[in-house]
This record gives sequence, structure tokens and C-alpha cells, in this order.
Amino acid sequence: MNDVRVTPWHDDSLPAPPPELLAGMKARRPGGELIGIDRVLLRSFPLAEGWNGLLGRVRAEFDLDLEYRELIMLRVAVLNRADFEWGVHHPAYLQAGGTEEKSEALKGYATESGLFNEEERALIALTDQSTQHVDVDPGVINELNRLFGEAKTVEAVATVAAYNMVSRFLVALAI
Repeated sequence: MNDVRVTPWHDDSLPAPPPELLAGMKARRPGGELIGIDRVLLRSFPLAEGWNGLLGRVRAEFDLDLEYRELIMLRVAVLNRADFEWGVHHPAYLQAGGTEEKSEALKGYATESGLFNEEERALIALTDQSTQHVDVDPGVINELNRLFGEAKTVEAVATVAAYNMVSRFLVALAI
């Protein structure tokens, strides 16, 4: 975090965040330790509170399998050159059931790889189109609906959108 473009919040920074905000952010992190993005978010308490709520729900409350959500997060990180995001989500993807081989394939032309199943290929197509072009072909959405149903399709699209927000924040502020 030496090159971060704003001064990260530190434990002795004033003003201090509301205790419940700090506790909620720490509760989302392994070992209760704040990471770089958390310390930058704490420069704006309203932003940190909203971010923690939204991303906490995406990470922990969606019905779409965590492995699929983490696959989306990794692909967004690759497409947007968000190395910090990759570093956070790569271990989580492996822990959720992803493989190192698939992780490496996500760095290239993933949909051309024979490694991914039908569901993963559809999620990668969604992620690529939404991240690179914003518009998503209706056929991709139809395929997701067929494979996952509407609720999980909405969650997949929301995961792509949320982690594009994350990656753009990380890259813009050099986190």
C-alpha cells in the first residue's frame, strides 16, 4: 500500500469511525484484520458502511454458489487489472472449490479452455461482456436463466457489477 493515492485510515486517525462500523468491517475479514481497501474506505464512513453491507451480502448471502461468485470476482480482477482484488479472491476461490488450473485459465481466453463446465462458461461470458462492453447479449442472460433460474441470474449479474465497482475503486486509488 505504499503507492496508494490517498492516505489510508489508521487506528489513531481522527475522526474515529463508529465502533459498530469498525466491528462490522473486521467481522468480514479473516482474523478480524482490516485490509488495504478497508482502510481507504474508512476515509468516508458513509461509503464504508454501505460498501460493507453490499459486499458482505454478495460474499455471504447470495444463493449462487460461492465458487461461481469467486470465479466471477477473479475474472473481473483479470479484465480490470486489479491485482489486489486477485490477491484477496484467489485463495477464496480455491477454498470454495476452484482449482489452480482454472485460476490460471481465467487469466487468458477462459471460455476457450476445456476446463470449465457449461455453468462456468456462461458466467465467464456474462462477466466478459458486462465488464468489457457493459451490454450483455440477451442469449447470455437466457442461458443463465436456463442454467440457474432468475434469482441466481440476478445474483450473477449483481456480482459482476459489484466487483467491477470494487476493481475500479482499487485501480483508481492504486490499492
